[in-house]
Amino acid sequence: MTEETLKSAFDLCVSKTRLNIEAMVDHPTTWAFAQNGDYAAWPEGFFEIGNWTNSFFTGMAVLSWLDTKEPHFLKQLERIEPFYNAKVNVAIHAVETMHDIGFLYSLYSVALYKNTGDKRQRALGLRAAEVLVGRFVPEGNYIRAWGRMDEPDTDYAGLAIIDCMMNLPLLFWAAEETGDARFREIAIRHADTTLANFVRADDSVYHSFRFNADGSPKGGDNYCGRGIESHWARGTTWAMYGFAMAYRYTGDERYLDASLRVTRKFLSLLDDEVVPVWDFRLNPGEPLLRDSSAAAVAACALQELEALGKSEDAFGVAKDNLIARLCSEDYLNADPAVRGLLRDAEVGDGVGKARSAYTSWGDYYFMEALGRELGLAVNWW
Repeated sequence: MTEETLKSAFDLCVSKTRLNIEAMVDHPTTWAFAQNGDYAAWPEGFFEIGNWTNSFFTGMAVLSWLDTKEPHFLKQLERIEPFYNAKVNVAIHAVETMHDIGFLYSLYSVALYKNTGDKRQRALGLRAAEVLVGRFVPEGNYIRAWGRMDEPDTDYAGLAIIDCMMNLPLLFWAAEETGDARFREIAIRHADTTLANFVRADDSVYHSFRFNADGSPKGGDNYCGRGIESHWARGTTWAMYGFAMAYRYTGDERYLDASLRVTRKFLSLLDDEVVPVWDFRLNPGEPLLRDSSAAAVAACALQELEALGKSEDAFGVAKDNLIARLCSEDYLNADPAVRGLLRDAEVGDGVGKARSAYTSWGDYYFMEALGRELGLAVNWW
C-alpha cells in the first residue's frame, strides 16, 4: 500500500474529526456507535456510568492536531475540559465511573499533557488513575469492570473483562509520573490475573471472568461474544495490544509471550476477507458478520509488537493487509455527510445492540494505525 493511499485515508479522518469534535463538545453525549454513522444520536450522557467512548474523538483530535497543528483541535479539547474534570473530581460523578476510565483519560489528559505540557491535564490524568485504583479488588487481584463499587450485590460484582488490559497504561503512566509504585503494582497484579484466567490453553480468550467474594476464580462469562466459550474477535485484539504494552512497561516476558500467542491464534483464523468475523466460534448457519473495529485494533497491536522489535514475518504482512482492507471502499466511507469512518463493526453480542455499525473505537484505532504508519508518535498508551 502506498504512502499516498495512507495519507489520503488519514486526511479523511482529519476532515471528519474537524467537524465531529466541535459537534461533540457542543453536545457531549457519549457518541458511541450508530448503524447509520450518526454518533450524536446515541442518547447516553457524558456522566453516565457506561460512558467509555468520548475520548476516541478526543484522541482523533490530538492525532489531527499533531498532523496539522491547527489551533481548532486544541480549542475544542480545551472547551470540553470541564466535563472531564467534573467526571473524576465531583463526587456524584466519580462514583459513576468504571474501569474504562483508562480509555477516557489516556486519550484525553495523558495525550494532551504529553504533547502540550499542560500541567492541568497531568493532574487530571493522575486523578483518573486514582479513581481507577479504587476499583481494585485485592482479594482476587483484579480491577472490577462495571458497576458502582459501593454496590456489591449487583450482577457486576466479581466481574473483570479482557478490555481492561487497555486501561492499564494509565496506571503505568501514573507510576512513572509520580514515582508511586502502588499504581504499577495494581496494574501488574491485574495483568497477572488476566494472564492466569482469560487466556485459554488454545490461546483463545474469554471476554469476561468472574471471581467469588473471597477472590477465588469462579469461571468464564460473556457479555460481548456469542457465548461464554466462544472466541470474540475484538476481545482477542484487546489482549494482543494490552499484553504487548504491559511487556513494554515491565519487560516481563510472560506478557510478551501472551501477546505473541494470542496474535498468532488471531491471524490463523483470518480468511480471504481479511477483516475478521466478529466471533470465531459462531453457531453453524449464523451469518459471518465482520468486525472492522477488531481489524483496526489488531493493526495497532501488530504495530506495537513491531515497535518493540518482536514482530514476525507474518505479522508485518497481516498488518499491511488489514490496513489496506480497511482503506478500501468496502469499509471506509468517504461521504462527508456521514460522521463515521468504518462500516461493519459489531457491538455487544451481535443480537442486543447493533450489527454492521460504525463505532467510535473502530474509527479511532483506524486513525491511530494510519498515523503510526505515517510516522506520527502515539505516546499516550
